Amino acid sequence: MTTSTEPDTAVELSKTAPPAPSAKDRVLAPVRTLTARLGAATVAFAVVATVFGALFAVLTPPFWGHDELTQFGRAYQVAHGGVLPQRIADDRGVAYGGQIPVSVDALMGYAFRDYNDNPDEPDAMVADPGAYDQLGAAEIGSATKQMWFTNTAAYSPVPYVPAAVGIRLGEALGLNVGGMYLLTRLAGLVAYLAVVGFALYALRERRSQWLVFTVAVLPIALFQAGTVTADTLTNALAIMVSALLLKALFIGDRLRPVETGALLAATIALPLSKPTYVLLAMLVVVVPADRLGFTGKLKLIPWAFAATGGALFLAWTKIAAPTGEGMGLMRPPHQWYEVRPGDQLKGILSDPAQFVHTFGESIALRDHRWFNQFFGELGFAYVDVPAVSMLACLIAFAVSFGIADRMNTATATFRRTLIVALTVLASVAMIYVTLYMSFTPVDFYIIDGVQGRYFVPLAIMGLAVVARWVPLRLTDSEGVIPTRATAITVTCASVFALIGAAATYYTVVWG
Repeated sequence: MTTSTEPDTAVELSKTAPPAPSAKDRVLAPVRTLTARLGAATVAFAVVATVFGALFAVLTPPFWGHDELTQFGRAYQVAHGGVLPQRIADDRGVAYGGQIPVSVDALMGYAFRDYNDNPDEPDAMVADPGAYDQLGAAEIGSATKQMWFTNTAAYSPVPYVPAAVGIRLGEALGLNVGGMYLLTRLAGLVAYLAVVGFALYALRERRSQWLVFTVAVLPIALFQAGTVTADTLTNALAIMVSALLLKALFIGDRLRPVETGALLAATIALPLSKPTYVLLAMLVVVVPADRLGFTGKLKLIPWAFAATGGALFLAWTKIAAPTGEGMGLMRPPHQWYEVRPGDQLKGILSDPAQFVHTFGESIALRDHRWFNQFFGELGFAYVDVPAVSMLACLIAFAVSFGIADRMNTATATFRRTLIVALTVLASVAMIYVTLYMSFTPVDFYIIDGVQGRYFVPLAIMGLAVVARWVPLRLTDSEGVIPTRATAITVTCASVFALIGAAATYYTVVWG
């Protein structure tokens, strides 16, 4: 018998050839490649924010968002070249506004009456869904009428750029009122996705990306991203600034040139978007210059941008100051002439103890509402997100904070961290002072108009300070900080919170 010395080909191949990928691996391979390239939080945000931002854009009746009537009025003015606040005639007193198409005004008027005249539970808040379809089907004609929007006339054109693009594109495409309005909402959502997505991409190699993700997908954040408001771009810019400050200052990484450019651009754009966040943008000067890629005389570049942003902020504040005299018309008729910014400022300076007392009363009587609103009081339907959504968000915050990176004490020194902490506290104080002067009647018992959603843009920097001074982190039984399981937990908790918020909103508003 002859024994062959040739190798058994089948046996050799079985030893050397890798096993064929399973169907599950073939499906997940593109996802793994994408997350490896863009970052898991970036991909998760793109999916979650697109789905739920678009859902809120469709689910929310026209003009039912926060101040969406006047927000759209200012956006329409900006879209047609109206940069400065325009004084309009009004028998009630000082007023600012502009022109709006008659067909759009018809839908506005119906929406205003509908959300102000609601039946008791369990009836739906929307009286006639067909009326919105009928009014939305109207063409956008050339006939216009005057509209009052003093409260939003004070905003610069910067935060309305996405909405203005949506309006002009809708008109160019010949869309009807409803189509143009939905496109305007979606234009804001696209801007939110782009700016926040960039911020998360910058942190793709760091665990702290999930802390930013958790803030960016709060129900209130995505609800506003799906409606027409200056807050959409404002929130996005604040989140981006915070993410880049977190990376450069607290984690201690050097920013890439495009990231430095984005941070410097936002140093100018954010103060022009909302005055209360001007100090957040100024924190660029606290970051070590080498972390921004600057050496030698180039170290002065961040200071130059901060100075420019501050100067433009002051210039626009002076331009918009006269609109404050007309803010009282937003209140009930008996308080129309009780909102006097000059008298309120005089009162703060002459009797600061009384202001502190009023502030204390506001905390005691309203802090629970601000807490709820931080997670979501959805639009002018005033629908609070359910308690299970808030609980899910808190779980997401706890886990994302627990796996955050260890903060670099060489860059985030005690002094720099203290400056950031004081800046966050000062920004919070600016929210109260601004609303005390511009919206609260003289001698009113609380500071009126404060809402929890105003604190969302400050959340990331506030948590970064806590993470720097509280070094507690989550670890497994082997002392290793888990990443995959915690990322899944944060994503699932956030999605659960959004599902609960959307379901509650639909039930209350549409029945």
